[in-house]
Amino acid sequence: MDDLALGCGSGLQLSAVDLYAILRLRSEVFVVEQACVYLDPDGRDLDATTLHWWLRTPGGRLASYLRVLSQPDGGHQIGRIVTHPDHRGQRVAGRLMQAALGRCEPPVVLQAQSHLIDMYARYGFVPHGAEYLEDGIAHTPMQLA
Repeated sequence: MDDLALGCGSGLQLSAVDLYAILRLRSEVFVVEQACVYLDPDGRDLDATTLHWWLRTPGGRLASYLRVLSQPDGGHQIGRIVTHPDHRGQRVAGRLMQAALGRCEPPVVLQAQSHLIDMYARYGFVPHGAEYLEDGIAHTPMQLA
């Protein structure tokens, strides 16, 4: 994990190469692996206030990614948290969470896949609402305590 390079940029700072890598990883995991047919590009990726965080291998492949959206109440929503299958179990998403949380103003929320609640709890998140289904996957709203 020490050889992974941390990157961060706003929606307006992303290069075409970075945006392509981000959308490809999200599609590989969320659309193909998890079989959720949905339009991932939602108009928020290129917002000037959206922050993208990633870890890249020395060869240039994304190992993990997340984005932080500014909310109307001044808080933030962390989402699209994804790790390449080759890097799972190495806490690379946790490294991104710590980096991103250092730049977020409360309240900080996320919509966790319910089987990952314990992972997000390690970073101070607690369930904050009822579980619901999205694209056939159970999710739980969580908020930073």
